[in-house]
Amino acid sequence: MIELRHACLPLAVLVCTSATAQGDFEAQIAETEVTTQQVGDGLHVLFGVGGAIAASIGEQGVLIVADQFPGMIPKIRAAIRELGGGDIDFAINTHWHFDHADGNLVLGPEGTWIVSQENSREQLTRDSVINLVTQSRDQAAYPADALPSITFERHMRFHFNGEPIDLLHFGPAHTAGDAAVVFRNHNVVHMGDVFNNAGYPFIDADNGGSLAGIIAFCEGVLEETDADTVVVPGHGPIVDTQALQDYVAMLSTIHDRIEAMISDGASLEQVVAAGITAEWDELRGDPANFLNRSYTSMTRPGPAP
Repeated sequence: MIELRHACLPLAVLVCTSATAQGDFEAQIAETEVTTQQVGDGLHVLFGVGGAIAASIGEQGVLIVADQFPGMIPKIRAAIRELGGGDIDFAINTHWHFDHADGNLVLGPEGTWIVSQENSREQLTRDSVINLVTQSRDQAAYPADALPSITFERHMRFHFNGEPIDLLHFGPAHTAGDAAVVFRNHNVVHMGDVFNNAGYPFIDADNGGSLAGIIAFCEGVLEETDADTVVVPGHGPIVDTQALQDYVAMLSTIHDRIEAMISDGASLEQVVAAGITAEWDELRGDPANFLNRSYTSMTRPGPAP
């Protein structure tokens, strides 16, 4: 198992709701240095403020997965230069949330080709609200030059820096437009926030996400990997596929417990109070928001998630 050097803060921690909080966040951006972890020859993971970034650096140029915040871009560029790279040629958005995609606002106008799943691009064209349960985050529509100019539905492949790089979508999960990115020769997969290894996952239930979808997406990725695959989560330590399998087992058990309680007529408050995640709470933290979004995704009108 590869050890963690630096963990990125998850989305819920990064929301600013006041001038003071915004000032604190800007200070955090200014004070945080980018750290790097090599996961293969020419392939590195960069940690700063926001989602983990994978960077392929080689003869053809630089391709990154996720791009954090505008204020982090100069530091990301500097780290890439230290690793032997130059300008960022391609930036893949694993999904549309601000802590993984706001760097588009700098990179797009400067000529970087931005890539995403089709639903993520669509979401970025309009104003959105991210319901974090205890608060909400407004995310304004991106200008045209910060939108993905290359999109895909289920699968696309890059041939870049000497290896096939597959972008995979297995249906709505964390959001409606998630992408897993598999570096085939390196046997490394970047999961975005479908896999949160810093706590319980956030499910954007108001924008197409669901607990069942996260489970199915992870199962799809596991079919594309093996026991030696290095797994890069959206947040938290880099791990192996056993950790991803354990994550799926945990979420499946919790899903089944919630489903049984819903069948018995349980309210959201009863599900949150029932202690159905107790064996994981010491490791994962407070489950209340996760349970809220899971219950919401399982009881919303429409087809079963």
